[in-house]
Amino acid sequence: MLLASALVAAGLAISGLSLAQIATRNPQVAQATPPLQSSPAAADQDKPPAESKPGGDRPTTPAPEPARPDAQAQKAGATPALPPAPAEKTAAPIPDKK
Repeated sequence: MLLASALVAAGLAISGLSLAQIATRNPQVAQATPPLQSSPAAADQDKPPAESKPGGDRPTTPAPEPARPDAQAQKAGATPALPPAPAEKTAAPIPDKK
């Protein structure tokens, strides 16, 4: 019992000294996130956004194609972009308990 009391007292003393040492220092803490950037210049904000054109040209070049061409395109020689999907695996039904 005497040994346990001595260990607890030593632990409290070390903790107290550590806290006192931390309190006397003036540590400089590093900033975890970068500072916020300022907003863009006012000249950039004066411009209106680009006009949207319904039914306009697609911006992608070349135009995207379907992964699976239709039957006529396959007969003409078009190959699918993706391999065929694997067959679905099914197990036997679980028997009912009697």
